[in-house]
Amino acid sequence: MAFVAIQFLNGLSYASTLFLMAAGLTLIFGVTRIVNFAHGSFFMLGAMLSAHWLVNWFPAWSDSAWLYGFAMLLGASCAGLAGSIAEFVLLRRLYGVPELYQLVATFGLSLAMHDAMRWVFGPEEVFAPRFPGLKGAIELGGEFFPQYQAVTIVLGPLVWLGLHLLLAHTGFGARLRAATQDRTMLSALGVNPKPLMLGAVVLGCALAGLGGALQLPREPANLQMDMNIVVETFVVVVTGGLGSIGGAFLAALLIGLVHAFGTSLLPEATLVLVFATMGVVLAVRPQGLLGQPLEPMAQELGHRFGWAPRSGRTFSGVCLLLALLMAAAWWAGDYAQSLASDAMILLVLGVSLQAMMALGGLVSFGHAAFFALGAYGAALSHTVWGWSLPGALAAGCLASFVVAVALGGVMVRSAGVYLAMLSLALAQVVWAAASQWVAVTGGDNGLIGLQLVTEETRPVFFFLLVLVSIASIAALRRLSRSTLGAALQAVRDAPERAAASGLQVWRVKVRVLVESATLAGLAGGLFAAHKGAVFPSVASVSTSVDALLVILLGGLHQVWGAVAGAAILVWAAGELGRGFDYWRGALGLLVMGIMVLAPSGLMGLRLPRRRRA
Repeated sequence: MAFVAIQFLNGLSYASTLFLMAAGLTLIFGVTRIVNFAHGSFFMLGAMLSAHWLVNWFPAWSDSAWLYGFAMLLGASCAGLAGSIAEFVLLRRLYGVPELYQLVATFGLSLAMHDAMRWVFGPEEVFAPRFPGLKGAIELGGEFFPQYQAVTIVLGPLVWLGLHLLLAHTGFGARLRAATQDRTMLSALGVNPKPLMLGAVVLGCALAGLGGALQLPREPANLQMDMNIVVETFVVVVTGGLGSIGGAFLAALLIGLVHAFGTSLLPEATLVLVFATMGVVLAVRPQGLLGQPLEPMAQELGHRFGWAPRSGRTFSGVCLLLALLMAAAWWAGDYAQSLASDAMILLVLGVSLQAMMALGGLVSFGHAAFFALGAYGAALSHTVWGWSLPGALAAGCLASFVVAVALGGVMVRSAGVYLAMLSLALAQVVWAAASQWVAVTGGDNGLIGLQLVTEETRPVFFFLLVLVSIASIAALRRLSRSTLGAALQAVRDAPERAAASGLQVWRVKVRVLVESATLAGLAGGLFAAHKGAVFPSVASVSTSVDALLVILLGGLHQVWGAVAGAAILVWAAGELGRGFDYWRGALGLLVMGIMVLAPSGLMGLRLPRRRRA
């Protein structure tokens, strides 16, 4: 009984931190409609600043409860100030754009903020002292629960009450609610929505910073805090329902309790349980616990693919030119060969995602799941059964195909951000399984020593990569001009009218998802063969973001967009990473610039100005 009580209290304490993050993210989304993937960076900023005030700058503050709390509030205030700068520089330029661009642009912001904090604070962890006066523990039936965590349990309901009073009983709150429901009408009534949006971002980021500061007595401030917390925050927000603070409160309680009991009872499956909980909720209620139908967000224009010449002879000529460029990379040396191989594998992964997003409107933020299934399927078939490259690639495609068929019907019931987060949940489950199923996957040690490609067969494998890359682009071009492509675009733009016309909307969505997953599995198998090893990182968030960056940097609706995007991304990672420690921050700045200045991608810049407008 005491064990259950302690775990219940642990769950409530963790839920309080999750709710501070989720409430801020929900408030920002509700008012601005910005899906802020950089929210974890403000959490980390609040923690890092508070820790340095207490440890390095004013260590005497750690002896006083009032000054310790003042340091926490300072960290939260600085996070809010940083949020105001981010809103002025970046976020206000993303209002009304498709949520996918918001996700990628704010991911670039998180990269830039991460490297900025590493430059200012250094890479070391900062261990803050325990909170004065709350260093003891409460005894419950022979078990002990920290006093500090008991106090933090109260903060979640207090923040929820404060937000409720602000939104329901103040003029500012009334204007915020009006901005949430109809910004255009609010502007027509003479109310400038920009200060309201700025206020929502500042308040949301301050709550995130406060959540980070409150973690200090429990864990050291470190540069991994942002990504660790933001994924679970999105789980809470999506499970509760986008824009619903009450839903975020209930979801934080649910996820906090699942996390606490899962850590104790099934430690090897904690992450799987958390994301499985979100998946079950979205399978039953596609809009979350208390979510309401949202107004359709902005959609990407330019639905027809650009720079796809109708002449097959012209298209073949461009393909031949691409093949010649790859041949030149082969003769340029080992380094150029490695970069070219990485770019072609990333190109195939990008095309697989582009087919379902550009034509079907199915947003995925977890395409790394199918890439990882293909990589592990190829690697395991080789290590366990001794299959050669053709059989291993087939096994990787089959693994992705089976999972897509099994889960595709549930996934396509959701749309927009909900589908993006559901796909992210699948990727996190695959990542957790790869990390914790040590007997099969090797865990963090991975599967190494693969001999799918030898030095003798390396030229043949490189030729295979060129062939698969060009075939993928040709298949995308053909799909965009086919009957299925027309059906996908009809389902994307007017699903109700498409259904009334006799199209089987659900079946069309599932089909493109399965085909896209299979191609991603092929890319994963090629990756395993090229690298000779597979690690759980192939299913990480960064892999999914790489796939998104490939098609958004080049152009989502450009046939050759994945080629340009893969070349830019691989070159940036390869060249900027040589002797430049902060290349991720530079890449983040590049991503933000492209999302703001060229939302149609670099290949879209060649379109006439009237089509880009």
